Amino acid sequence: MYTGYNESELILNKVMNNPDCRATLDTTVLPPMARFRFPLNSTNACGSNFVTIRSIGTGVFSDFSNIETVNISGIVQSKDITTGTVTYNAELKYYYSCAYPLEYLINNTRVDVSASSIAVKDNNGSFISTLSLRLFKDINYTEPLTMPPLGIELRTNVFVQVEATNLTSQYFVLLDRCYASISTTPTTRNFFNLFVPCGSDWLTKMLVNGEMQLARFSFPAFRFTEQQNQTVSTYYLHCITRLCEISTCSTFRQCGKRKRRDVVPLTTTPSPNGVTETTTITSPAIVIRAENVVATKEEEVTISTKKPSDSSVGLGVAVGILAFACIMTIAMGAVFYKRHWHNAPSKMPR
Repeated sequence: MYTGYNESELILNKVMNNPDCRATLDTTVLPPMARFRFPLNSTNACGSNFVTIRSIGTGVFSDFSNIETVNISGIVQSKDITTGTVTYNAELKYYYSCAYPLEYLINNTRVDVSASSIAVKDNNGSFISTLSLRLFKDINYTEPLTMPPLGIELRTNVFVQVEATNLTSQYFVLLDRCYASISTTPTTRNFFNLFVPCGSDWLTKMLVNGEMQLARFSFPAFRFTEQQNQTVSTYYLHCITRLCEISTCSTFRQCGKRKRRDVVPLTTTPSPNGVTETTTITSPAIVIRAENVVATKEEEVTISTKKPSDSSVGLGVAVGILAFACIMTIAMGAVFYKRHWHNAPSKMPR
């Protein structure tokens, strides 16, 4: 109790009839604290105000020309239950204001090439807790991609989905860039761009982006050439994701107002405009089967099965030619003998 009030008498944004907007007393800390927990969506945000702020990206997002941050603010007030003419209780007012960046790096999505559901780690002060990345094996996104013991085959279609859940309906998910590398962390070496703001690899198919609270694309499984002598090729997906207001998502998809960029080393230092440190989401590794080993074995089997057949054919041809030569020799001998017999003078006695 503070100045005559307990936690039940502290009201969030004058919302009094919603139990989700009331404070709970935390006695595990000293001094005890009144804690408010409420969802960050426009339908049940306990009267909080949502304001979107746009600025030029700095820090880890310095190559982006437009970064959005949503500010959520409100007030906690005391409710004086005194019924008399005067009161000796002080009026309490606590103002809160929290900034949440709408641009995130989802990296360390290890590609073994199956990735089941990804456990998203909570990060205070960030919408990252609402994001998930999953891999599927069908275009309808109904069958999760399950990893075989030896990995998946080359050119197997991998369907990727980044989804936001429990998020206010005024925001959509927009992928700024996704690329693959054999490193668990973003790197400037040995990477392969699957999707960048104004282009993509010709085999990457962007299905949904900046149009709803999920983004989807697909790509055929590939191998990194530096792993060509290994049994499997393992690599990771790194995706930079932003949440954009419905009214501005189309602006972010316009190439004339965006910057194409190469991979840059990423740090975890917060930037002045409220962009917090990057958050890592990890899935099982994507593993690609070494196709050349299988091909070699198939070639050996093919060669071994073809050799007896080739020998039989050659022997048959040789026997046929020999038989034909014998027949021709006999025929020519018969003709020669017959002519010689008819042309010889008769030696009959008179």
